[in-house]
Amino acid sequence: MQIGVTLPLADGDTAHSRTPTFGETLAFAQRAEAIGLDSVWVFDHLLFRFPGEPEGAVREAWTTLAALAPVVPRVELGALVMCSSFRSPALMAKMAATLDDLSDGRVILGLGSGWHDPEYEAFGYPTDHKVGRFADDLEITARLLRGERVTFQGPWRSVTDAVLLPPPDRRVPILVAAKGERMLRLTATWADAWNTAWFGRVDDRLRGRMAALDAACDAVGRDPATIRRTIGIRLHDPGTGQDDPTGLDAGAAGLADFLDELAALGVDDGLVWSISKSVSSLERIGEARRLHAARSATMRG
Repeated sequence: MQIGVTLPLADGDTAHSRTPTFGETLAFAQRAEAIGLDSVWVFDHLLFRFPGEPEGAVREAWTTLAALAPVVPRVELGALVMCSSFRSPALMAKMAATLDDLSDGRVILGLGSGWHDPEYEAFGYPTDHKVGRFADDLEITARLLRGERVTFQGPWRSVTDAVLLPPPDRRVPILVAAKGERMLRLTATWADAWNTAWFGRVDDRLRGRMAALDAACDAVGRDPATIRRTIGIRLHDPGTGQDDPTGLDAGAAGLADFLDELAALGVDDGLVWSISKSVSSLERIGEARRLHAARSATMRG
């Protein structure tokens, strides 16, 4: 199983009170690569506004991935996930193909329907029919990245004779974050990978979501084994997250045990959102990956 980590981009992601600089994001990504992790991921938000809380700042996700590509040369570069409402689907496909060329074929285009209405309203995006709009966006983006010339007229989006020129050098993989029945069917129809989050244990909630993906694949006639399955892990520093039912409070050994369980369940990637973006937390994830890899090698041997 491959292991990835989300990068510091927002207020609260570092020990400082300010938003992380690109230098801090870069240093974290380079260290993640150096200790052997397989992928780095960005969240896609424009701002955070929650009742009774100060406004939250965040850097723009796609610009950050583009800046990282030439200076973090090995790991996969992913979005967990790009909000389809923020960029037109044909432009999103063009951006993904360009970044995939820039990074020598390391992009995973994560897409989702979005959820945080205040950022939609602040930046002038409609908040209604998120899944319906996403269905149009996903089909257009997927077909373009598969090399099609696309004319499409949907309820929310339309393109006329759209094509990616130059064409992508490969089929850029699309990951969809989904848990509801309609979103899972869209995933089964168009996506190469699937994400569900957040977890800190293998429980009935996780088993149920895995089974729901299988059912969606059956409904559209797709082999469930052809979808890359990724699980978001919310990781707390030891002793700081015992009350989080969707997170893991553990050291390296405990995280490695969870990775072993996920691998046995058929998960392909564990994507770790470490609440602390400290160097020590990153080293703990790296040690967990090494423990998990050693156990997996022993079992294969």
